[in-house]
Amino acid sequence: MNHARWKLARERKTVEGGTEPPEVEAMRAEIRMVFDLGQAVYDRRTELGMSQTELARRARMTQPQVSKLELGGTVPTLPLLARLAEALDASLNIALDGGTSTVEFIAHAA
Repeated sequence: MNHARWKLARERKTVEGGTEPPEVEAMRAEIRMVFDLGQAVYDRRTELGMSQTELARRARMTQPQVSKLELGGTVPTLPLLARLAEALDASLNIALDGGTSTVEFIAHAA
């Protein structure tokens, strides 16, 4: 079964009244948070016109590590988040509320 069919089958099951176990819902929430962070890094980096290589140099990472982070393939440590915020000339705000999250980099005033 390809991913599109799997997603449609999952959505159909949910509409028909099926629910996922709480641990699956929690895992989905965690995955969304990781993807939200990766998207926020990508958005800020491209806003600055910065390459992954440049961000990696500024944050003391490698380009493959930046790529993996932007794609949601890794959960960064707090020290890495601090280095990323500094490298992106921004403050990092993360808001967690139950199963939802908001991640944004706020540019430092010039």
